[in-house]
Formats: sequence, C-alpha cells, structure tokens
Amino acid sequence: MSNEQQPVKMWSGRFRTAPDAAFDFWQRSLPFDYRLLCQELAASHAHAVALQAAGILTEDEFVRIADALRAIGDRYADKGVEVCKDTEAEDIHHFVERRLVESIGALGLKLHTARSRNEQIATDLRLYIRFSIRRRILGHLAAWARQLVDQARAAGDAVMPSYTHMQRAEPVLVAHWLLAYVEMLLRDVSRLEDCWKRLDYCPLGAGAVAGATLPLDRALTARELNFTAPTANSMDATSDRDFVLEYLQALTQVALHASRFAEEMTLFATAEFGFVELPEAFSTGSSAMPQKKNPDLTELVRGKAGRIHGAAETVAMLLKGLPMAYNKDMQETQEPVFAATSQVHEMLYLLAAFTRALRFRTDRMRAACETGFLNAMAAATYLVHKGVPFRTAHEKIGNAVRYALDKGVELNALALDELRQFGAEFDQDFYAAVTLEATLDCHDVIGGTARHRVKAALEETQKQIDSLISRYGLVSFGATEATDGCA
Repeated sequence: MSNEQQPVKMWSGRFRTAPDAAFDFWQRSLPFDYRLLCQELAASHAHAVALQAAGILTEDEFVRIADALRAIGDRYADKGVEVCKDTEAEDIHHFVERRLVESIGALGLKLHTARSRNEQIATDLRLYIRFSIRRRILGHLAAWARQLVDQARAAGDAVMPSYTHMQRAEPVLVAHWLLAYVEMLLRDVSRLEDCWKRLDYCPLGAGAVAGATLPLDRALTARELNFTAPTANSMDATSDRDFVLEYLQALTQVALHASRFAEEMTLFATAEFGFVELPEAFSTGSSAMPQKKNPDLTELVRGKAGRIHGAAETVAMLLKGLPMAYNKDMQETQEPVFAATSQVHEMLYLLAAFTRALRFRTDRMRAACETGFLNAMAAATYLVHKGVPFRTAHEKIGNAVRYALDKGVELNALALDELRQFGAEFDQDFYAAVTLEATLDCHDVIGGTARHRVKAALEETQKQIDSLISRYGLVSFGATEATDGCA
C-alpha cells in the first residue's frame, strides 16, 4: 500500500466530514509525544511478538514488522524535529503506523490488530517514566548525594551554627548539616523506587477498555518489556494515571529539597552570613553594579521548584472527577511529565556540579558558633548531670544568660562566683563542659552531631551512595529526551 492509500486518520471510516482544520491541528499530540517514539517502538515489537504467538502473524510477517520497527528507530530516534514534520500523523502511534505502511505496505496495518491507542499510550508512559526514574533521576540524585558526602568529608571537624526559627540555636558539624540533605535525597530515592514498583505492570492486551478481542498472551508481552506482570483490570489499565501523578509528586519532593538547599546557599553566601563562597562558574554579575556576584543558579532552582510542583498540580486537576475509562483529557498529562522530567534532569546535574565547586568559609562559621550563647543547652545539660531537674536547669541557665547579656560576655566568661549566684552546683568543671567541642560531643546519640557519631554516619552514608551509583550509574547533562528508553 502506498502512502497515498493510507487512511488519513486511524478512525476516519465512520465520518462523512473531515475535521475542522484548526481543531485538527489543536488536538494533535505528535508535537510533544514524539518523545515516546522509542517506547512506542518497543511496545509495538512486544505486541507483534504476542500476535505471532497467537497465530495472527506468520513468522515471516513478524520478521518484516520487527525489521521495519528497528529501521524506524534507527532513522528517527534522535530526530524529534523530523518526526514532527509529519503533519498528517495525529500522534506517535499514528506516526509509527504510517512509517510501517511506507516501508512494508498493508502488513503495517496488521500490527494494530487487537490493540487500541488507549493501551498504547498507557504502556508508553509507563515505559518513559520507568526509564526516567531508573536511567536519569536516580543517577542524578546519587551524583548530587556523592558531592554532598565528599564536601562533608572534606569539612572534617569544622563547625557552624544550626538554626531554629532562623535564630542561631546550637553548634553542629558542617558535615552533620550536609548529611541532613543527603537524608532528604535518600528519601527521594526511596519514593521514586516505590513509584517504579507500582507502575511496573504492563497494560498491553487491555484493549480500548474491555480487554483484547483475541486470546493474546499478556504475560508474554509483559516479559518482553521487562514488566513485573500484566495489569489486572482492563478498565483500570487504560484509565490509570496514578503513576504519572505519583511520579510528579515525587519529583516535586526532589525539587522542594533542592529549593531548601538553594535557599540556604543563597542566604549563607550573603555578606551578612558570609559562610559560603559562591562558585563564579555558577554565578552571574550585574549589568549596573560592577561589584555584584549573583546566585542565579540557586535562585533559579527555587523558581524551578514552582514549575515542577505546578506539573503535579496540573495532573491532579486533570484526573479529578474523570469518569472511567480513557478520556482525551489524559492527553494533557503528557506535557507536564516531559517538562518536569527535563527540568529535574538539568537541575540535579547542575546542583551536583555546583556542590562540588562550593567553598565554605569555616572561619566565619566557627566564629558564629562562639558567640550568642550557643552552648546554653550544653550548660543546662551540665547541671542535669549534677542532679538538677532539667526544667530547673533551664531556668538557672536562662538567668545566667540574661546576666551575661547585661554584662556583654559569654557564659564561659563568667567567673565561678558569678555562676554560683544561680546555683551551688556550678564548679570548675563547668568550663570544660561548655567548650565548642564539648557542646558538640554532648549530643552523643544516634543521629546526633557528636564528632564520632558524624564520622560513623559519614561511613554508613558513603556505603549507601556507592550502592546507588553501582545500581543506577551517573548521568551526563547532554542526555537527550529523544533517546529516552532506546538504550
């Protein structure tokens, strides 16, 4: 069959009137779902395997279709612009069918036997998201976490203030602070892995809504695409986009964590804090003020978080109130997936490079720990060890802090006689108990900032990061969306 003999639409037989030109252009999804080409080719090959097993395709027909699908991939996998030039194709499914017919004639039309675009797009999206999680996002998270761990290790016993209510609270190791972000990223990894497990079921064979009309071996197609198993219900299979929303919500959580990190870097790089030296390679200047070095990377990370969250909100609103099963509204779930995936891919890559280039001004950080009574909690703990109830100890140290404030000195600058006016329990060993090092080490619990606890946490976290990298590898910035899923 020549190209001219192909039906213009995959559904045109029932219609007397051609679609309105403006509507036809507006409803096409090929301008964005071309990104699913590799997934569509893989799913089509798996369907051809099932058709051959069911006796619908001969071995020769299967080989011809398989070869033609492979040739389409070879020609178009990294040429999204060329794919979009096909103004007759409605979507990526139609595009592939048209290329098949051009290559192998009417046999190309036979591939659509016992399947629907409803199941095709459900399968393609699962493949795309599974690939994006496994081959892109998890690798980026591992890479950024590794840079945070490397910075934590390099920081050694450097200290910094921690904050509650944006007020200095207690001293912590810089390493402890950095490892807090690693914990966030490890939770992100866990969420994405859970999302991957839940979406890893194959919709092929679900048909348009009620299941395939021929006895296809759905377990066979699931195995062909490395899915755990076929989906259990045909109506759910074609209408389910929970996995899309869950994926975007997980990406939102990644973006929120990135935004929190970016906010602290932006604050700590100000002259008022001076804790961080912004890398010039990831900063820009002012067109008006020659002295400026602006934190554009971290500010853009904060901004991207809003867009990624917006993608999740878009899908949530699309799914709200949709009746069973497939509805054209679901086409609108694709662009948020592509956009959020691309934004997180680029953002995480840059954050890893930015983190590697960071330099901390540990002298400023330490100086900030030595004023402002950051050892007050340790001082109260000292009294607890002397048998004073904590509430009473809290009151005594609070009174001592007020006295020291009036005098303009720190707690450890008060003479023993001055301290004893707040309690007879104070003795000469008080001064050793409120040094910076002792203040750190009194937090000697699992997860605390005591120096030996943080050292142990570093070693354990390093093992987790090494395991992630061995499982998912690292991803380059230049990975293109057009080749997603082709590897």
